[in-house]
Amino acid sequence: MRTTWLLSFFYLPLFLFAQGVQITNGPYIQQVGENEATIVWTTNNDAVSWLELAPAGNDSFYASERAKYYDTSHGNRVIGKLHRITVKGLSPGTEYRYRIFSKEVTGYAGHQVLFGTIASSNVFRNKPLSFTTLDKNKNTFSFRVVNDIHGKNDNLRAMLHDVTKKNTDLVIFNGDMISTLNDEKEIFTGFMDTAVELFAKEIPIYYTRGNHETRGRANTRLYDYFPSNNGHFYYTFRQGPAFFLVIDSGEDKPDSDIEYSELAQFDNYRDQQKEWIETVIATPEFQSAPFRIVIMHIPPTGTTWHGSQDITLKFIPLLNNANIDIMLCGHTHEYQYIDKGEAPNLRFPVLINDDETYLDIAVDSRIEIKQKDMEGKTLHSHIIKK
Repeated sequence: MRTTWLLSFFYLPLFLFAQGVQITNGPYIQQVGENEATIVWTTNNDAVSWLELAPAGNDSFYASERAKYYDTSHGNRVIGKLHRITVKGLSPGTEYRYRIFSKEVTGYAGHQVLFGTIASSNVFRNKPLSFTTLDKNKNTFSFRVVNDIHGKNDNLRAMLHDVTKKNTDLVIFNGDMISTLNDEKEIFTGFMDTAVELFAKEIPIYYTRGNHETRGRANTRLYDYFPSNNGHFYYTFRQGPAFFLVIDSGEDKPDSDIEYSELAQFDNYRDQQKEWIETVIATPEFQSAPFRIVIMHIPPTGTTWHGSQDITLKFIPLLNNANIDIMLCGHTHEYQYIDKGEAPNLRFPVLINDDETYLDIAVDSRIEIKQKDMEGKTLHSHIIKK
């Protein structure tokens, strides 16, 4: 049987081996914390993948053997076209260089595997890619927020073309980056290929799901491409003096609406998040942070649709007692700044960003927010002090 299996490979058409494995999308940085980071990329053919990590420095990446980290699941190396490697045990506020590898799997039967070519990022002619872990003791940092892009790559490019490691620690995609997700490739054609080209190989993205990303045949695969530190679309992270509470607002209409074809269960989903929020805001990590920023796609004000009403009912009573400094939203495609006390039942300010503007935000002893148009002109500014 083994001989028959091996001989069968000699009769496979040569074109099956000719193309070889290629990196088709990415890499990009996800799930960055103080002690971990995840690198994501895709290939055209099935492959096993690994990552080499080196400390920051001017020495050649080839100067010594580098630590290797593998794409594994429950003890096995993963074979596939989506590659996602998490590196743990890192140090806060530290820069690391990295290189990715994918080794093609051209045949697999039992324990017999036939490997093909290897694709990797280039560290010979190009400077190695790098990322920096988060650091809660950092005194100041900057980030950028975009939302409601709906696959308009020209708009995304205009808003993010000047993002560099020198001026931006992280980027937040606050929902509705595409209009519907019928095929996983639309993640890349819709916005991520542009993000990777501009910054995402070295600057982390923190993803907030919008209501449009809940739609389409491939919507349940979205998380595979944007993993968080707790396995959910709702999660927390800390950078410098700011604690971020990322909430998944779900859909905007009642679950029974005909548009959802009996697939929606977002009222119960928001119930689960209510319990999670209650737990998070009671933690010493949340309560001791100088600033507390909520990121959520659908706002609790500015619209009377069901999603906003359910958010107001379930989330806002908890957040009103949590000393929130600012909530950043999108969804309405219309800019609004609702200051504390200007809306019923809101004890903190809410900024609803437009779909054709972005937010440049600096945090130190205060939060400075600048809403800018696609030419970089500042349209509105807001200062939030401790």
